[in-house]
Amino acid sequence: MSYLVLARKYRPQTFEEVVGQNHVTQTLENAIRSDRVAHALLFAGPRGVGKTSVARIMAKAMNCDRGPTPSPCNVCQSCKEITEGVALDVFEIDGASNRGIDEIRELRNNIKYMPGRGRFKIYIIDEVHMLTAPAFNALLKTLEEPPSHVLFFFATTEAHKIPITILSRCQRHNFRRVSLEEIVKYLERLCRDLSFKISKDGLRLLTREAGGSMRDALSLLDQVMAYSGSEVSDIEVLDSLGAIDRKALFDLSAALLAGDVPMALNLLDELYNYGHDLKRVYMQMLEHFRHLLVVKMGDGGHPLVDAPAHEMSLMKQQVKDVSLESVNQIFAMLFEAEVGIRLSAQPKLALEALFIKLAQFKNVFSLDQIIDKLDRVAKGLGESYAPFEQKESVQTPKQESVGISGKIEHGDVTPRYSENLEQTWQQLLSIFNERCQSLVPSFEKAMLTRVGEDFLEITVRGNSFFLARLRDEKSIATIQEVCSQFFNRNMTIKIEEAKDRIPRNNQLKDKETDRTKRQKREALSHPVVTDALEVFQGRVVDVKIL
Repeated sequence: MSYLVLARKYRPQTFEEVVGQNHVTQTLENAIRSDRVAHALLFAGPRGVGKTSVARIMAKAMNCDRGPTPSPCNVCQSCKEITEGVALDVFEIDGASNRGIDEIRELRNNIKYMPGRGRFKIYIIDEVHMLTAPAFNALLKTLEEPPSHVLFFFATTEAHKIPITILSRCQRHNFRRVSLEEIVKYLERLCRDLSFKISKDGLRLLTREAGGSMRDALSLLDQVMAYSGSEVSDIEVLDSLGAIDRKALFDLSAALLAGDVPMALNLLDELYNYGHDLKRVYMQMLEHFRHLLVVKMGDGGHPLVDAPAHEMSLMKQQVKDVSLESVNQIFAMLFEAEVGIRLSAQPKLALEALFIKLAQFKNVFSLDQIIDKLDRVAKGLGESYAPFEQKESVQTPKQESVGISGKIEHGDVTPRYSENLEQTWQQLLSIFNERCQSLVPSFEKAMLTRVGEDFLEITVRGNSFFLARLRDEKSIATIQEVCSQFFNRNMTIKIEEAKDRIPRNNQLKDKETDRTKRQKREALSHPVVTDALEVFQGRVVDVKIL
């Protein structure tokens, strides 16, 4: 007799033996107990999670000699025939190979006959989404109002391909992927029964390759048992399955997070020389960084990460000193490169280019961290800003108050104004505009050229009328009064005529240039500017003095 693989030998025969689908089996058991079984059931979900097995168990439950019962006996003639696949009243149809309208017409012609032995005539159609559109249309009326002795059980991995008119006539049950721990526990019991020695880590490696499919896990266990005999080590599990060692993934991700390009490329080269499919390496790296991102966002064991406890602790340790933004950036770039790597004729070169790009990213700061740094800069500004204003006050006069009467109160300001004649002149003009507006038109052709200990020199350009107007005795007295109050000492006023159109222009321009340069140097060395450059990793493009 030919060898019976584990996936067939240990196929569930009762609802209790189905692993990881309690939400489905409990519903079906309650429906049988209360006599509320729908005439058409649709089982949808990933491959290898028990859809067809549950359909067979339902067939046995409905036609068992003790039934209908949620616990078929598996010893009566009807149960045995269904288990062996030779029951006359249970028809298993492959939707992929019997997908045309002719097959559905034959089915419609046969359902009107009563079952030969059991209570119900049952049709199990696997991969029902493969039926053609005309076949589905032919099935509509029969599916909606079948004879009372007919039950339909459909199984599919792609329920979205089934027409909505069919879905609306079925009671749908969604199957889940079996969790890693559930598969490991089941395989542990199975290995004990078979006297096969394998570590729990070896079973986890095997289960991870199964991707949540119990059938795939049993098939891989069959392969490992054939490779090793009665006992197998973790290294032999990796060799027999061609799987990637989890340690290699952790080392590779650590190199990328640390920006170690040579280490990342060496590890990739080792995996390539070992014969691993680099596209599969990429997919597992993408999944690993997805787990790292979820672990970084959550606290404790996160339900979104299907990984054993020791790997969860390793992931937490790996991202402990790395910002969430850095992990997210690497994951996003890995995800964006999926199409290019999957379709690349040179996946090794594509991965190397991607790893070089990823390793060049430095640790990314979060927006909250940037705001905190700016807050610290702002607090430091309170301490450093006062001296900065004091430096500026050396060049800028401090006009404390100007009352309605025009009285001005000042301290000793002689050193302040000797370096900035233009700014001092503008302040004097504002006072003249309030005190004696008749002199303002004449002042428009004048400029302040010198300020001494006890004198002030004003140079007038243009029309001699303005010069004569300002040299008037009454005007001199008014100007002297304002300037004496402004400088807080008696000032002699000298009104001079300009000898050229732009007197002392070059000298003033040089002084202005020196002042501008000094202000730029002070601005660049200010703590606010230096801290902002450090936070944003920027550079100064230009400094404008307003």
